[in-house]
Amino acid sequence: MTNLLPVVEQFHSLQGEGFHAGKSAYFIRLAGCNVGCNWCDTKHSWAIDKYPLFSLESLLLEIEKAKLKGASFLVITGGEPLHHNLDEFCSKIKNKKPNDNKESIRIHLETSGVNQLSGSFDWITLSPKRHYPPKEIFLKIADEIKIIIDDTKDLQFAVEIKNEIMKLTNKTNSDILKKRFFIQPNWNNKNANSLAIEFVKNNPLWTLSIQAHKYLKLK
Repeated sequence: MTNLLPVVEQFHSLQGEGFHAGKSAYFIRLAGCNVGCNWCDTKHSWAIDKYPLFSLESLLLEIEKAKLKGASFLVITGGEPLHHNLDEFCSKIKNKKPNDNKESIRIHLETSGVNQLSGSFDWITLSPKRHYPPKEIFLKIADEIKIIIDDTKDLQFAVEIKNEIMKLTNKTNSDILKKRFFIQPNWNNKNANSLAIEFVKNNPLWTLSIQAHKYLKLK
């Protein structure tokens, strides 16, 4: 049971990426990641010991405040959030009676899928990495797949991931279309923009995702 979590930051902003881009959300970024992507834009979150431990109760209080201010969902991100067991955290969120007598806030997870699944989520964004492939369970249950593009090898990886998901869903279009597939260019690589755009133009099941929060200079 995990009653304390190392938190890099928590803030209320807009989701800048993927299917829910542009929506009001509360973000909790947990510390710790051993996936080690060389282009990662949150490398500061990798070391767990650098950041303070927060009790679940204190986090719940901030989540509730954000919900009352208009956050439509909570995003648990990292680092790699599933380095930590999130069963107790998600359970407390789901079981807490909101002050406004409405349903508890929806919980979104952003993960690379390299750890065991823990917690209960309303939406899972899987961002798999070719040098550290995800566990099969995440290919089955993820609501959206977001591949970060740094070079042409990442495009091939995107094709392989989609083909693997098609195998797991019995190759039926109705099943595969339930998932959303996004290609997102590395922010610091101009060539990645061209690669991603050209790929999406020729692969209609994929959608271009951009980091809108960076263009808008949001948190």
